[in-house]
Amino acid sequence: MDTLPSLTRALVSIPSHDDEAAAGEYILTWLRDHTDAQVTRDDHGNVMACKGQGDDTLALVGHHDVVPPDDSQVDADGEYVVEQRDGRLYGRGTADMKGCVAAAMLAFRDADPAGELVFASFVGEEQGGVGCQAAIEDGFAPDYAVVGEGSTGYSAPGTTDVAVAHKGRRGSTLVAEGAAAHASEPDAGANAIYRATDAVDVVRDLDFPETTVLGHELSGSVAVTEIDGGSAWNVIPERCEVTVDERTVPGERAPLDRAEAVDGVTWRVDQDLPPMACGDADFADRVLDAAADAQDSTPEHVVKPHATDAGWLAQAGTDCVIVGAAEPGEAHTADESVSLAVLQRCREVYERVAESWPSE
Repeated sequence: MDTLPSLTRALVSIPSHDDEAAAGEYILTWLRDHTDAQVTRDDHGNVMACKGQGDDTLALVGHHDVVPPDDSQVDADGEYVVEQRDGRLYGRGTADMKGCVAAAMLAFRDADPAGELVFASFVGEEQGGVGCQAAIEDGFAPDYAVVGEGSTGYSAPGTTDVAVAHKGRRGSTLVAEGAAAHASEPDAGANAIYRATDAVDVVRDLDFPETTVLGHELSGSVAVTEIDGGSAWNVIPERCEVTVDERTVPGERAPLDRAEAVDGVTWRVDQDLPPMACGDADFADRVLDAAADAQDSTPEHVVKPHATDAGWLAQAGTDCVIVGAAEPGEAHTADESVSLAVLQRCREVYERVAESWPSE
């Protein structure tokens, strides 16, 4: 029978940064071989399984795609390198997030759920959550979800906390149009860079939205991160683009459209990953109790700074929390790794929640 380290190692060893099909096939086959659940893979590549019955549906959610590996994380044949040492498993996808996918698979197999229990591993999370969005469009709508993204080390080192909210990300572009002219006669044209910097001044003066989720403050932010304009040292620029990174919170957004008050400036949204806020305090407390029972330290409700698939689920009406082994700054790095002990802890949390929710 698979152990958590062996199952994690098997998943991590399957390359899935360009094509998730092989990893999805492994998960699909494993679930069919090791559970009596109804297991499917949809047309997008998402793998789902369902067992138990009840009025409320709880989903254990992850994703099996990863970001491209560092050169040190692949061998000469292009295969992923997976190493175990000092109680940790190293390799691309160990922390983000095949380790917790494996933990959820084992918890799903072993749990005797109090209601309907669903396992879901999505594709395309690293591309903006395209797999999760597609599943939602096809009718995926659990009442509650525990998403296995990282929540360890927020309140204290080594403690696996329960995230009840996270920020979203809206990436946008301010496009300033002008009129070209020879730089020796600047008044003959309209300088797009000047218009762009006027728009940047508008952005700098905006207030950042704030909100409170289950007693925890969540603050947004707005930052100009790139500027690109001009064609030559002696030409008045006719076009300039400014990239804006906005971290959003549930509810109000920063009024970036105000920058369009500058002559020649338009605002274009390029990406909008939604924030997440758990709206069911009882559910959040129940998961926190499970996390406390699974470890010696005292976990807390926390908030995460970046977007996950939980944002898409929350936007569709699912009450979500995040419980996972990854630590801040661990994912997407050249030395990405995960603690096997913390993975085991997460597996226990998932199983405890599955067997205790909903309450009688």
